[in-house]
Amino acid sequence: MIRIFRWIQTHRYCLAGLYAIVFLFGFFFLEVISPLPVIWVHCFVDDWIPFNEWFVIPYFLWYVWVPAFLIYFMVTDRDTYLKLIFIMFGGATLCLFIYVLLPNGLDLRRPVLGRNVCAKIVELLRWIDPPCNVCPSIHVSSTVAILFAILQSERFRHSRRMKVAAWAVTLAISVSTLFIKQHSVIDVVCGYLLTVGMDQIYQRWMAKRKKNRPESVSELPVRGK
Repeated sequence: MIRIFRWIQTHRYCLAGLYAIVFLFGFFFLEVISPLPVIWVHCFVDDWIPFNEWFVIPYFLWYVWVPAFLIYFMVTDRDTYLKLIFIMFGGATLCLFIYVLLPNGLDLRRPVLGRNVCAKIVELLRWIDPPCNVCPSIHVSSTVAILFAILQSERFRHSRRMKVAAWAVTLAISVSTLFIKQHSVIDVVCGYLLTVGMDQIYQRWMAKRKKNRPESVSELPVRGK
């Protein structure tokens, strides 16, 4: 434990992750006080997708996948970690503002007929997580943020297997939200586009900072006497 505290003292950038506490407080507060949705999210493709309780398995994979890579990049790659914090929590915070300004909800849930373990987990999930504040999907946007971090990180630059695995997990988690009727296709697309937008904002911001950064001493022209 002492070693962990010492590591934090010499790697203070990791404290940026504490914003997760602020976000979670805001999210659950909205879940409690949210008014009735004024926008019901639905598209015709949703009606083509059957309910399947077994997709709750990749859905809950999110709760391991996202924290694991947040911690991994925090320990191994400072720049990727800070970028991930900006994109993931910046996008999630924007979602909260959208939920306040445009309360939205879902009317896709139907009674769970199965009696297996996965069906019981879906019922528990529905009891905990009401079908409101769904678009954009934070579940999807944060998963895509992890995908981008892996694809753009120097640590996985030459790891084709890791990149393929990241794509596979991202698709599985995203699709799972549709098959257990936690989200509409619209929510998933908006969640993906949100992360794409946040990634572009970050890249342009960093490019502007780099452009405005003063030249190093070695880059300055040598003047004659």
